[in-house]
Amino acid sequence: MARTPPIPPRPPCRLYLITPPAIPDLDAFARDLEAALDAGEVAALQIRLKEADDATVLAAVAALKPVAQARGVAVILNDRPDLAACSGCDGVHLGQSDASVAEARRLMGPEAMIGVTCHDSRELAMEAAEAGADYVAFGAFFPTATKATTHRPEPEVLTIWQETVEIPCVAIGGITAANAADLARAGADFVAVSAAVWSHPQGPGAAVAEIVAVLTVNP
Repeated sequence: MARTPPIPPRPPCRLYLITPPAIPDLDAFARDLEAALDAGEVAALQIRLKEADDATVLAAVAALKPVAQARGVAVILNDRPDLAACSGCDGVHLGQSDASVAEARRLMGPEAMIGVTCHDSRELAMEAAEAGADYVAFGAFFPTATKATTHRPEPEVLTIWQETVEIPCVAIGGITAANAADLARAGADFVAVSAAVWSHPQGPGAAVAEIVAVLTVNP
């Protein structure tokens, strides 16, 4: 009788950083980003400047992309596959009202990383996976001042996704060092964090070190 091959263990949950919604001083923020990325392992940086014009977004990518990519951190642009493609980003993160996965893939090519916000809906997540998304994001799990939210999924959505679908899932929304491990144990492959890093009283490096330590100790 043939033996069933063992299921490989799930890799540890990793940190996915998101920029603040506005960056008034790019040079100062680039230094903060360096401190954050040097403090612990970060998988990706999403540049998320929803209210900014195209020139401001492209300037942010030009300033921050070298900092991240030099440290092996993928650079994901929020909402805009056209700008992501022309500025050399590694991928794009799409909301439900943004371009389709197919359009993003056409603009960015087969190697680009494409993620999709799916709120609290496994149905939306399945549609995104079937369309060729590389990851899906659920949230907001906790209250957040970074953006207005109307969906509040239960951690169970991560567990069910992990048990049934292969592509990774990201947990987002109000995540801190105090609650990240719970979402990792529930099934998140990545936890997306913004305010808890950039507003940390001891600075972004201390914040990243705390979150990475929690994810390492509580896989």
